[in-house]
Amino acid sequence: MKGNWHIVAIAVTVSIITVLTSNYLFVACYIIWLGYLLFQRRLRKVALLLGSAFLCFFLLYIPKIQDSQPGFSETSLPEQSFIGQINGPIEKKPTHIQFTFEDNATNQRFLVMYFQNDASETLNSSHLKSGATCEFLGVPERPNPSTNPGEFNYRDYLASKKITYQVNLNALHDVICTGQDLFHRFYTLRENLSTYIDKRVSSNTSAWMKGLVLGDDSAIPEDTIELFQRWSLSHLLAISGLHVGLFVAFLYFALLKLNLLTKEKAQWLILFLLPAYAVVAGGEPSIWRASMMVLCFILLRKFKRAFSYTDVLSFVFLLFVLINPYMVYHVGFQLSFLVTLGLLLSQKWLSNSNSLIEQGLKISFVAQMMILPLLFHHFYTFQPLSLLVNTLVVPYFSVLIIPSMFLFLLISPFPIINVFDKLFSMAQNVLLTLLRFFNEHVNYPWTMDGMAIEFVAVYYGLFFVFMYYVQNKDNKNAFIAGSIVVIFVSCFVAIPYFSPYGVITMLDIGQGDAYVVELPYRKGVFLIDAGAGVSFPERTPTNSKYKQIIQPYLKSRGVTKLDAIIITHKDIDHSGSVQYLAEEYKTDQIIVSDYYEIDQSSKELWNQKNIAVQRVKQGDQLNLGGQQLHVLAPMSDKGSPNENSIVLLAEFGGQSWLFTGDIGREEEKELMRSYEHLSIDVLKVAHHGSSSSSDDAFLDHIEPEIGLISAGRNNRYGHPTEEVIAGLENVEATVLRTDKDGAVQFVFTQEAGTFYKFLP
Repeated sequence: MKGNWHIVAIAVTVSIITVLTSNYLFVACYIIWLGYLLFQRRLRKVALLLGSAFLCFFLLYIPKIQDSQPGFSETSLPEQSFIGQINGPIEKKPTHIQFTFEDNATNQRFLVMYFQNDASETLNSSHLKSGATCEFLGVPERPNPSTNPGEFNYRDYLASKKITYQVNLNALHDVICTGQDLFHRFYTLRENLSTYIDKRVSSNTSAWMKGLVLGDDSAIPEDTIELFQRWSLSHLLAISGLHVGLFVAFLYFALLKLNLLTKEKAQWLILFLLPAYAVVAGGEPSIWRASMMVLCFILLRKFKRAFSYTDVLSFVFLLFVLINPYMVYHVGFQLSFLVTLGLLLSQKWLSNSNSLIEQGLKISFVAQMMILPLLFHHFYTFQPLSLLVNTLVVPYFSVLIIPSMFLFLLISPFPIINVFDKLFSMAQNVLLTLLRFFNEHVNYPWTMDGMAIEFVAVYYGLFFVFMYYVQNKDNKNAFIAGSIVVIFVSCFVAIPYFSPYGVITMLDIGQGDAYVVELPYRKGVFLIDAGAGVSFPERTPTNSKYKQIIQPYLKSRGVTKLDAIIITHKDIDHSGSVQYLAEEYKTDQIIVSDYYEIDQSSKELWNQKNIAVQRVKQGDQLNLGGQQLHVLAPMSDKGSPNENSIVLLAEFGGQSWLFTGDIGREEEKELMRSYEHLSIDVLKVAHHGSSSSSDDAFLDHIEPEIGLISAGRNNRYGHPTEEVIAGLENVEATVLRTDKDGAVQFVFTQEAGTFYKFLP
């Protein structure tokens, strides 16, 4: 099997793809490929048998995460007693503590959480230890599913960790625990090191040290992490091959140069220390992959065995999937192995570099191109200029920052650490300033919602052909193949601009409104309202709804620019996310009523971003990307934001739509008086279905066929009220509501359209 382990690894990969996509095309292709290799006498029978055996075995072995009960649970489970073991570290957050628990009776895993009752409460979790046997009472609950296109699916995420239910504790002291396992010592060491680092250096340096040495990036500011993600630099924050290589080289060099150990003993020590470091550094797939490969190479060298890099990578890959088949759902696992495979296959080209800068550019190029389909699938975006940015930043981290973090840990007991602390902070500020400059002036990402698996296979086929010509210095054919790759990807990015379908999406943002209108052929994209969550007791908008729902949706749809944001009225549940949109998306104009009061911070931001402000009143018309919208209200200043809501009439897909903001019954009467023959197909029900709106007389007057209601699940206002639902039913309107159906989409052409619910 020497030199043929990739045959088995490909078999396992085909099994994974087949299970995840329920598409057996790749199984057929793999079998045909094996037959071809056998016919050409390029494959030994033992490799054929092993490849076939592993293919069949892993088709049955890989678990499929399939939600048997999609949507929200209508019935709650009773309180029950749990007896079992804590599995893994105790995760301590600013507001809560959580850990994974395996129940003895059912062998099921649960995510157990305890939230602070108030900010003054001290979270005492000293009795909670990895491996401890615990007993407690709790009510198991199913995690909420995603309810919007593009939204992170927390339920599936937990399912990929074999967790189906979560349990919220009433009090930590109600959990009775005894014992611990070996891993608890490593987790305690990690926690103690984290506390020690906090005490010895500034908070800024501490955040980076913990991130790059211990794999804990929770203290790095959120905007910095987003900046690194946007420019495909996240791999520098995840401990992987680069970090492990530097750790091993640093340790090996120190042991030998200080005459502490012989080469033989130093290698044996590394064999024992590397797995321990992998646990202390967070135990993510990327660090285990790198650690296992280093261990394999050391052992092979000791036992005088020679295997290719691809054989070692294939063996480590098989080992990972055998030990934990759920690992295939982990994004870090997918990215780590793909990048490593790409770099190994490109060794010839990478080694033929005239300078470190050239080699860095090549490594960055191969790494980014290998994970391009995954970036689109998981994050919906790719920044082409990240190739250049990686070339500048990766050497800086590799040569200076990451080694400095380990050095800082060694010299931290001495006063000189203060000097290095200040120098590091200055250097990082320069880097972040440079990245923010790039982000502000040359941020032109490609965005889309991934490719079908068949097209992903075509992409990799084209890319490997391109790399084949590059490595063989066939520049003419390499240029042709490279051009085909660029055109292939560009076609997917450009799909919305050639699609005759438009989409109107009522996003499920809870108790608030956010409608995204995408016109056919991408002639225009605009929002009608963009609500936000509210922080208490300050009652200020938070970015949670924007980050978790609105932004991912826009990215998944390939939206990079907004023609307009129409704010029906000033209220956090309608306008709270506008500032976040204005900061990130190029926006042509913001449309408000004549009676909308713009606060100073909004004025400054909109001026800074060169966003035009248009005020409208009854009788005005809007033209957005060729789409006409008629303004039916406000007619006059009512002195209240709700009553001053903009009311819009438009036609989409041959159906008349009425967007009503939060108007009340008096405003509905004014509409009836002003527009005697107003007939509506689709009504955006006012004020989330409050009884202060949607009067029976108004509904009888407009006779809607569809009623759209955006309301929070189990909201404290009781929206939508039974009275409003009954009124809509009386006029035989079909009610679509976010609290029951999740996001609701209307896909339309010039003549017709169809509604779709996100939840079944």
